[in-house]
Amino acid sequence: MESFFVRFRNALVLVTVLLLQTILLAVQVRDLRGPSQPDGRKVTLLRSWAVAAVAPFERSTGFIGRTVRGGWANYIDLRHTRQQNSDLEKEVARLRLEQAQFAEDAIQGRRLQALLDFRRQYVTSTVAAQVIGTSGVDSSRVLLIDKGADYGLKPDMAVITPDGIVGKLRDVFPHTAQVLEIDDPSSGAGVILASTRIRAIIHGGPDGKVQIGNLTADSRIKPGEIVLTSGGDQVFPRGLKVGTIESLAPDKDRQLYSLINIKPAVNLSQLEEVLIITATQADLSAQAQQDLAQGEASGEQIKADAKRAADLAAERLPSLTPPPNADGTPAVDPAAAKPGEPPKPVTIVPRTTPVLHPDRYSPGQTPPASTLTPGGQNSNPARATFVPDSSTDSSATAPAPTPRKKPVTPSPSTPPGTPKEPQR
Repeated sequence: MESFFVRFRNALVLVTVLLLQTILLAVQVRDLRGPSQPDGRKVTLLRSWAVAAVAPFERSTGFIGRTVRGGWANYIDLRHTRQQNSDLEKEVARLRLEQAQFAEDAIQGRRLQALLDFRRQYVTSTVAAQVIGTSGVDSSRVLLIDKGADYGLKPDMAVITPDGIVGKLRDVFPHTAQVLEIDDPSSGAGVILASTRIRAIIHGGPDGKVQIGNLTADSRIKPGEIVLTSGGDQVFPRGLKVGTIESLAPDKDRQLYSLINIKPAVNLSQLEEVLIITATQADLSAQAQQDLAQGEASGEQIKADAKRAADLAAERLPSLTPPPNADGTPAVDPAAAKPGEPPKPVTIVPRTTPVLHPDRYSPGQTPPASTLTPGGQNSNPARATFVPDSSTDSSATAPAPTPRKKPVTPSPSTPPGTPKEPQR
């Protein structure tokens, strides 16, 4: 190392002198291209060089420091962000549950409003109940509701919805009750067809359908006809909708009867709220009264038309005359006799003998073949038509009929001049 300084001593001295002179010049000379000081003077060249030399290191050091501080801040912020994200997700889930609950409450409110409007229209006292369970078996159609005897419920009270009837109460407990639906095989309700006014009884079928049995076949019953409660069962008020006729077919066991399937107006498998009628309204609404009045008027018109047709048929059919007694006396009508008077004989009106064709004769009165003329008119007095005497009282007793002679087989007609064969 000493040999280096000794060897290059002159050069090193020269470089040192030049460096000192440069530094001295830089202190005295000002940088004309550099920035100015507040007093307007320019910055010295040495200061500019020093700043230019130190600035890259400071820039690098500041970048590294900012990067480190930013990464740490981002890490800390990420931890807080993750926590905030978790909290926000929980809040969103809670709000969604509340929204679903509000939507369900809104739907339930609309259903309850419909129940309230229906109650105001038809009945005066009802109890609203929630369906909390079912029987769970196909052989029994029973619902469980959350109201019982504590709310005044009793067996055989009607259970309805705004759409139609559901069933009736079967077993009532203090806080709950069982509802027997109309599609249960052991249920029943009196109904009336809206247009034809035919009364019947509905019951549940073995396949879970509502049916009408024991009803004779009637061509007036058509699918789509509305079925209403008749009020005759003393359970359901009159005029409540039961459903519509879905199909009808002859009963396989009894050919004279029809088996009618009813589509219930209520979806019995999706019930949530029901109304139990505890007291019925004496008068129905104006619209219900008008509908029932129109139906009864149409039913009375149908009955009047049927009676008129029966009367016309009776007038056009011939009246039957009772046969005479064995001794030849005319028959009497005991129903027409007054108390204390002998029975009056029945008047027999003689019938006019129909006019026969000229070449036909009554049995036993055929003239000889020699006196017949083909195509000629009959002049035999035996074929004269009997005409009763108009002077005779029509209410007089008719003479006893004379016994008929044994008919003789008429001989076939032969041309004139042909000899007859003797009978054997």
